[in-house]
Amino acid sequence: MAERRPNIAAGRLGDANYASNFNDIHPPLDDHEALVESDRCYFCFDAPCMKACPTTIDIPLFIRQIQTGHPETAAKTILDQNIFGGMCARVCPTETLCEEACVREAAEGKPVRIGLLQRYATDALMAEPGHPYERAAPTGKRVAVAGGGPAGLACAHRLAMHGHDVTVFEARPKSGGLNEYGIAAYKTPGGFAQKEVDFILGIGGITVEHGKKLGQDLTLDDLRKRFDAVFLGVGLQGVNALGAQHDDAAGVEDAVGYIAALRQASDLARLPVGRHVLVIGGGMTAIDVAVQSKLLGAEDVTILYRRGPAQMKASPYEQDVAQTRGVRIKHWVMPRKVIAEHGKAVGLLCEYTRETDGRLAGTGESFELPADMIFRAIGQSYVDAAGGALLLEGGRIKADAERRTSLKGVWAGGDCVAGGQDLTVAAVDDGRRAAESIHQFLTA
Repeated sequence: MAERRPNIAAGRLGDANYASNFNDIHPPLDDHEALVESDRCYFCFDAPCMKACPTTIDIPLFIRQIQTGHPETAAKTILDQNIFGGMCARVCPTETLCEEACVREAAEGKPVRIGLLQRYATDALMAEPGHPYERAAPTGKRVAVAGGGPAGLACAHRLAMHGHDVTVFEARPKSGGLNEYGIAAYKTPGGFAQKEVDFILGIGGITVEHGKKLGQDLTLDDLRKRFDAVFLGVGLQGVNALGAQHDDAAGVEDAVGYIAALRQASDLARLPVGRHVLVIGGGMTAIDVAVQSKLLGAEDVTILYRRGPAQMKASPYEQDVAQTRGVRIKHWVMPRKVIAEHGKAVGLLCEYTRETDGRLAGTGESFELPADMIFRAIGQSYVDAAGGALLLEGGRIKADAERRTSLKGVWAGGDCVAGGQDLTVAAVDDGRRAAESIHQFLTA
């Protein structure tokens, strides 16, 4: 292996570079652009885009409302189905959901830019004073929500709208979950995640207690005794192991933790990054940590994925985002050993892979790559904070279509539930579904 170059350091770029590198990746539409884009919609009666949306937003209706000059009304159409419509407009993989299903995509290869139109509408409404929703008369019922991420807050908002009193218990200092701690900074600049949280809480009837973690500061039994119903939106807290020799060497880091540190950094120039960065994984977290490492000043960034591009969880669009920003993606490789000197990572021994009859195996041919930092982005796992009280399926909480768990009076949603899509929009749908089920349970 070539001689190791200077390794991990902060302040690799000038202040102006950080500002431009982490600027909004998708600048918002202005009034004229929104009008032109809305004119492209065919307003399909049996709209395939609406069927492709996990929260079944009436997309043709809200685009028509934008076209007729009523973006705030359009936003209400969106938020009725998805109270996190502003964030989902920024981070939802529209290219594989509503926009992929768009008739213009099939006919012309250029879909209506639904995500940007959704952002245009929701931004307009959030800029207005007041809150678009009012609480129903108080019911006297109290609901506990464990987890202040998209699933938990979507559930809390809908319950508050029905007149129930909600207490959200969040382990971290801020609410928002992965919207605040786990999404690339260039997708949500300007502190939008917290602005949206404040907007959602503006309905009233929701109390948030930070620094309260289920299984540590709280127990499920205690919540069930104190509240009339419980919703669990605790996400995934475990980090999958790399499975390579010496993966405990200094310089081998969890991608989720690094992104969280980046999102909370007051000065990006103080965040250290390596010159040679390797990322193990093929999902959105891998893309986000790779691109942001490059934007922080890393010289070489390479994503290593064990299968081909079609099997990557990150969409082709996101893969293009990475590659156009100088990130290399090497497919059909897997890590075998972290090469360490004096306890610090200096490289990675990898093996080429191939798939035969659906089974992945190494070819026996290996190679080495230099590395100052190696990020694990190979997924997370559910940590059972309920003490074995809930039935699990595939390592996550088993819940039905209404997000009821195996315990009466306990619902769950988001990434901690089996069979989910691990998307913000899907977590919001879980929270809304659970809230309606809880409301029926409480008022029966």
